[in-house]
Amino acid sequence: MQTVRSTAAATISYVVALQLLESQAPPLTAPLTALLVVQVTLYSTLTTGVRRVNSVVVGVLIAIGFSALVGLSWWSLGLIILASLTVGRFVRVDEFVPEVAISAMLVLGVTQVADTAWDRVLETLIGAVVGLLFNVLLVPPVWVEAAGDSIEDLARRMRLLLLRIGEELTSHTPVERAAARLHEARRLDNDIAEVDAALRQAEDSLRFNPRVKEGLLHRIVLRTGLDTLEICAVVLRVLARTITDLAKERREEDLFSHEVGVALEELLAHVADTLVSFAVLVTTRTSDSADAAEERLTGELAAARTSRDNAAELLLQGVQRLPREWQLHGALLTEVDRILDELDLDHRSRRLMEELDRHTRERREKRPRLSALRDWVWGRTPRKNSAR
Repeated sequence: MQTVRSTAAATISYVVALQLLESQAPPLTAPLTALLVVQVTLYSTLTTGVRRVNSVVVGVLIAIGFSALVGLSWWSLGLIILASLTVGRFVRVDEFVPEVAISAMLVLGVTQVADTAWDRVLETLIGAVVGLLFNVLLVPPVWVEAAGDSIEDLARRMRLLLLRIGEELTSHTPVERAAARLHEARRLDNDIAEVDAALRQAEDSLRFNPRVKEGLLHRIVLRTGLDTLEICAVVLRVLARTITDLAKERREEDLFSHEVGVALEELLAHVADTLVSFAVLVTTRTSDSADAAEERLTGELAAARTSRDNAAELLLQGVQRLPREWQLHGALLTEVDRILDELDLDHRSRRLMEELDRHTRERREKRPRLSALRDWVWGRTPRKNSAR
């Protein structure tokens, strides 16, 4: 779909430029601009269009200034590239800094500098306008569902890792196997980076999108959900490290007695299911499904805490009989507690409220008049004390 959208926008901009401009050279700058402007989301289309037009105009102005003083030679070419790249750093065109130099070079190399310069500016404007209108009339998709799928996939990968770790606690665990689980936990960082990229795309798709209501709330719900899973992934890595350290100390024996191993396997299985239930709750958009997901998460948390208390009692009895590596046993329970605390519903609610208040406060501080006008239009009275 994105390929078809980009192709259509570029072709239409070329036809429009042919009709509006009387240029001997083909107006290829227009389709090039449209191709770069038509991004995946409306928000990125707007921001990209402004930056690209800005870079082209700056490059053309630099070329006009140089053409009035010098012609095209090796030293003037180097000088204009240096000037364009330097100026591009100060006009906030971001990734289009090279485009400033490209525009200046292309214009400087043409004989009819003034006419070609303004033709290039007009072509750029035509391409940017066509690309923008294309995404306004054919609104790009909202990528929230894709981001939600990525978050759930991350939670399921974490669940599988926890289940594998739990299964290995009921028998002898070689150091090599425990270290392999630790490496798997470390590789979750790559998965989190991929989910973060998908989430950024979803956040952009919600901005300025007329099909979306409460876009800020959706962004905060998904972002805080990913933050929580990222914290849990870090704790999971620490948990895998604790088990690896315990395996190094008990190379010739089981990590735990059979009874304790079974209890810990059950505990980690409940924690694993809780992670998935939390991800489902975060990515659910309908109220009925959210109520069911919240009820399921509540049940999983209760079962996990009950299993945790049982495992803690068995670990305490074992440490009292044989207090070897007792600190690693305590660390294991502490890491499980940290995960359960992060997934707790009350903790989740407080986190959401704090983020909403922070975004509202930053928006009011950044644009006080716009916020006051919005409140007046919607008949809202801003809270004078938001720190309650």
